[in-house]
Amino acid sequence: MTWIVEQDRTWAEWAALRILRVGPVPNHLAIIMDGNRRFARKEHKDALAGHTRGFHKLTEVLCWCRDLGINEVTAYAFSIENFKRSKQEVDGLMDLAAEKFAKLLEEKEKLEKHGVCIRVIGDLNLLPQRIKKLTGEAILATRHNTKCFLNLALAYTSRDEICSAMNELSQGVAEGQLMTSDISEELLEKCLHTRGSRDPDLLVRTSGEVRLSDFLLWQSGFSCLFFTKVLWPEFTIWHLFGAVFYYQRHYHTLTAARQECLALRQCMVEESDIECCHTKYGDKVSQEHIGAHASARKERIENFLAKLHEQKLYYLQQISNTSD
Repeated sequence: MTWIVEQDRTWAEWAALRILRVGPVPNHLAIIMDGNRRFARKEHKDALAGHTRGFHKLTEVLCWCRDLGINEVTAYAFSIENFKRSKQEVDGLMDLAAEKFAKLLEEKEKLEKHGVCIRVIGDLNLLPQRIKKLTGEAILATRHNTKCFLNLALAYTSRDEICSAMNELSQGVAEGQLMTSDISEELLEKCLHTRGSRDPDLLVRTSGEVRLSDFLLWQSGFSCLFFTKVLWPEFTIWHLFGAVFYYQRHYHTLTAARQECLALRQCMVEESDIECCHTKYGDKVSQEHIGAHASARKERIENFLAKLHEQKLYYLQQISNTSD
């Protein structure tokens, strides 16, 4: 099964696409692909058959997103909590992941043609060695593609992601790269696994569950949440159209709330700069002092983030070069 699916659209589907594209279309769609096991039981098949159908559905959804103009998708493929499932199911999922990543690497030219960048978010150290190697190769092979992005959450939870970001910030302070006053919401975001991605505009969960299951908790604070009862393998283009239409109905409210949050965040950073300068210079503080402090802070942060990027790139190169 190919990662790049090409489908013909019916007249009704094209008409709906054109109508939806008149309004605001989400740039980034996040998906909790729930219901694979229930679908398998419904079809009297084993769990792995349901997960395989779930992967095929993801490739279809990526095709629909291309037609709609959604250029980034983040899919919750495997939670850290999923390691608690039976060994048979976990091993089957790892085998499926290995098979699909190997296929992805075979299709590098096709991915490059469509400009698809693959990212994997999560704690890769929890994955088997062969999966780590394949994910590293996939990320490196597609990292220069910039037309559309597929983020696969593997061995991921938001709690683990936020703890990891806090550890990186703590280490930065301990090593003298950062000052404690440099730490802000914006900097924390840039230390998350999703750094480099914008927050999801629309988050869809299938199967009738109405919880986020520790998925993108930080990033989805101003996302439109859409819950549908359909099982993931039975998700259709019309369900996606419904989710996008729901997003369009709430677009202006969500956009206003997000902009208000960003403005407040900027005010907090500016107030922190002023407070630091008052602590250092007292009543003699001037705009020059504040400007110099802000410039020094920005330089420290840029150097810190550049080092993080280098470390991540080195790690990916290391796991890609290891033997299976």
